[in-house]
Amino acid sequence: MKKVPVFPILLVNFVGSLGFSIVLPFLVFLVTKFGGNSMVYGIMGAVYPAFQLVGAPLLGKWSDIYGRKKILLLSQAGTLAGWIIFFVSFYVPVSVIFNVNSNLFGIFAVTVPIIIIFIARAVDGITGGNISVANAYLADITDEKDRNRNFGKMSVSANIGFVAGPTLAGILGATVYAEKLPVLAAIIISLAAVVLILFFLPDSDPKPFKESDAGSGIQKVLGHENKECFKDKHKKNIKLKDVLKIKFIPYFLILYFMIFLGFNFYYTAFPVHAVQKLGWNLGQMGAFFAVLSLLMALVQGPLLSYVSKRISESRLIIFGSFILGINFVLLYSNNTVIIFTSAALFALGNGLMWPSFLSLLSKAAGKVYQGSVQGFANSMGSLASIAGLIAGGVIYARFAEVTFLIAAGVIFIVFVMAFRLLPIEKKCELKPDLGNS
Repeated sequence: MKKVPVFPILLVNFVGSLGFSIVLPFLVFLVTKFGGNSMVYGIMGAVYPAFQLVGAPLLGKWSDIYGRKKILLLSQAGTLAGWIIFFVSFYVPVSVIFNVNSNLFGIFAVTVPIIIIFIARAVDGITGGNISVANAYLADITDEKDRNRNFGKMSVSANIGFVAGPTLAGILGATVYAEKLPVLAAIIISLAAVVLILFFLPDSDPKPFKESDAGSGIQKVLGHENKECFKDKHKKNIKLKDVLKIKFIPYFLILYFMIFLGFNFYYTAFPVHAVQKLGWNLGQMGAFFAVLSLLMALVQGPLLSYVSKRISESRLIIFGSFILGINFVLLYSNNTVIIFTSAALFALGNGLMWPSFLSLLSKAAGKVYQGSVQGFANSMGSLASIAGLIAGGVIYARFAEVTFLIAAGVIFIVFVMAFRLLPIEKKCELKPDLGNS
């Protein structure tokens, strides 16, 4: 099989994460400026995964049928359109549609710019299958022995983008144009990603597994065949019930949901907490996210490359989830030094756990259903994001820092559940019975 370089997909991933992360430092300020509160901020965050829940499985399935490149192009074009609509929100009057005064949800106003931003996030979300399709693309072009390392590179490219994004937002947002320049930069970056995919990304070959491919051949003789937990005849109309029949996949989907649930309690609560309780400004917010992402890039790069050769993926998931839970406990403190210390633990825990989890998931998915499994897994993440972002906004409005302890509790459940991955990983490494479906 012809070797396909991983650099183009890493570059696409970098540009995509850069375009996304550039909004992180100032979105909470923008929501407040337009009349919203923590509840509105949480719902705005949930719009993207809510629409992604619909779009990601369809895009994942289409990528199995029509090829990864075409669907990545469609997804990135949707992101570009979303940012253009977002930019329009700066130039419409801040007209109040209605006001809310509630003991549960707080006091806020729904304005025209907030509605436009909601629409922008919905457009981006419905075409937001780029992560799952990119993971499937990487699985297509990666040998078994390089799988964990390449997924680590994928995470590094994303985290470098997450370093550059907040940093760029902090620099551009400090000008007299405030939030306008970072959003304009996101438009330019998204356009660059479209060009990159169109002209520089070679298509992968998500061909179905055929019995003749496995019955004989040089790969089987040399022991280089794909070692999968499940193989079946190719289906174009793949549904959730088909994916759930794949051994071990339901358990992975539950873990996927729990991990995203814990993350999104944090993603909603922390920016609001930083503004309201810590008194951070846009520059400090950008610095925090930049430091966090830089640390994750270091962990998922040289550190993960070193330890993945010596420690199994299931053990890295167990260790990483435990460290991640400790990080959320530390966020309960309002001490800046402790909070930045927690960022180091976040980077270590997430950096070791998440690439290892994605790698093990791709092994369990097999080649036939790779795109579909990644798409449905992304949908589980979207469901968790919807629940976590909305609930996180409500919980933080009433209980403040307690939200971080709830996030820690969710991740510690993942830590306990991850012990079952030890025997699952061993079964995935066994050569499959090619005569069974």
